[in-house]
Amino acid sequence: MSAKVKPGYKLTEVGVIPEDWDVSTLDSLGRSGKPSIKAGPFGSSLTKNIYVKYGYKVYGQEQVIRGDYLFGDYFITKERFNELKSCSVESGDILLSLVGTAGRVLIIPPGAPAGIINPRLIRFSFDRNSICPVFFKSLIETDAYQSLLSRSAQGGTMGVLNAGLLKLLCIPLPSLVEQEAIAEALSDTDVLIESIEQLITKKRQIKQGAMQELLTGKKRLPGFSDGYDPYKQTDVGMIPDDWCVKTIEQISDVGRGRVISHKEINTSKNSIYPVYSSQTSSNGVMGYIDTYDFEGEYVTWTTDGANAGTVFYRVGRFNCTNVCGTIKLKSDNAIFVSMVLGGIAAPHVSRNLGNPKLMNDVVKKIKLPLPHTTLEQKAIATILSDINAEIDVLVAKLEKARQIKQGMMHNLLLGKTRLL
Repeated sequence: MSAKVKPGYKLTEVGVIPEDWDVSTLDSLGRSGKPSIKAGPFGSSLTKNIYVKYGYKVYGQEQVIRGDYLFGDYFITKERFNELKSCSVESGDILLSLVGTAGRVLIIPPGAPAGIINPRLIRFSFDRNSICPVFFKSLIETDAYQSLLSRSAQGGTMGVLNAGLLKLLCIPLPSLVEQEAIAEALSDTDVLIESIEQLITKKRQIKQGAMQELLTGKKRLPGFSDGYDPYKQTDVGMIPDDWCVKTIEQISDVGRGRVISHKEINTSKNSIYPVYSSQTSSNGVMGYIDTYDFEGEYVTWTTDGANAGTVFYRVGRFNCTNVCGTIKLKSDNAIFVSMVLGGIAAPHVSRNLGNPKLMNDVVKKIKLPLPHTTLEQKAIATILSDINAEIDVLVAKLEKARQIKQGMMHNLLLGKTRLL
């Protein structure tokens, strides 16, 4: 029995689409005098020994992956460009990466440097009266087409994703007017996403500057300084005269977590208390168990592995695996200490034999600049924590915007939601 299709739609090889949309192969969308799909030249035609400092640009995966057509400094002479002119690019062409991160897409904008693609790219040159480049880029970036490209690239080398295979790829095709309306809507979402990304970058720069000034005493908060504080030279640099320098072992008890297996986690009945491990994803949570080893405020760090030296502030009832060191402070503010230690831990990591380690004995000897009062420590920690909270809100907003775009792409690019 055939699938039931609602009125105004039809079932096609690309799924259910509006009745007034077409289905076209990529090969059929070319324009006179230029093939719709062109692979880069053979590797022997374009090797690094022929590159020059200035000339015609060589476009490769680095530009596509970064989304930056100006990135890179590979160039060829005019003579070589003329030999490989069939692989040249112009405004509106679309580049597709073939190797490693296959399936990434970049549109060549007006005014881009003249040049050619390298063997790791495919160039699409479509009839502009048939297809809008932004519409096509958005379509290729959907999960459905990325999955299709990924499957096509499996089996041997990533070169299996080639021009011949892509020629037969079918896509849904609304009218050019509707394509442009869809592209504009998605571009507006991209502008929003980019603006949030820029704001996050700015906030992180503000945070970095504030940390450099506040955690070292270069800048004092109101109520803790009269503006004329003398400074002194110490082992950790210049600090206010009323600050001090102490080692971790002077201000805390340093310990370590225990071996916690996946079996212990999987057999836990209630799974209440987090187990922190060396990973930095999911806030370092490996899983949950029924008991806890630590309670209260702690500073923890990863002792070995790729994330050695990564510092966290932990509070509540929790557990740590044996690749986590623990610091229980006697009186100093745990958030402040975690911020200071997080900024200076990396140079103490040993990288002998490619196995990074930051063990307890080393951490105990690390020297920290400390305000004389925990009140000032807390005030500094509060300022920086507030900035962190603002960044977290923006990151959540960014993720929401990306989810909204994914939903829009799914609905608009398959005609489930119509703009015209």
